[in-house]
Amino acid sequence: MMIRKINETLLELLMGILLFTIACQLIGMWFVTSVAAYSIGLWLGALLAILSAIHMYWSLNRNLTLNADNEKGAQAYGIRANMIRYLVIVAVFLVLCLTDFAYPLAAFLGIMGLKIGAYVQPLMKKIYDKFIDKEVNV
Repeated sequence: MMIRKINETLLELLMGILLFTIACQLIGMWFVTSVAAYSIGLWLGALLAILSAIHMYWSLNRNLTLNADNEKGAQAYGIRANMIRYLVIVAVFLVLCLTDFAYPLAAFLGIMGLKIGAYVQPLMKKIYDKFIDKEVNV
């Protein structure tokens, strides 16, 4: 039951990231000179946020398993997993800053969807629970 609850929490976090990204897409495209570069940057940032959330979920589960056997090994694994996430994000931002492929600030806005998704997760839980209850009662 606990695993199912964690999976629901991850799903609610991902729903928050996607809703934030859609809102940023609909609002932000009216204020930029290149809608394509803005959209690519925004959705690339959202993809990074989604992959970061999934990687956090996966690495935390693995870390809890390691912690049962070896506390120092689990701590080292947690630090290594965090560093991998941050290095990937920094590498993507470096590429975006060195090229004109997409707007780096739009990518930053997309990755901030991870923070917004965490803040709106309780609201997403209420929406998710209401939707699931309707499906079960029908």
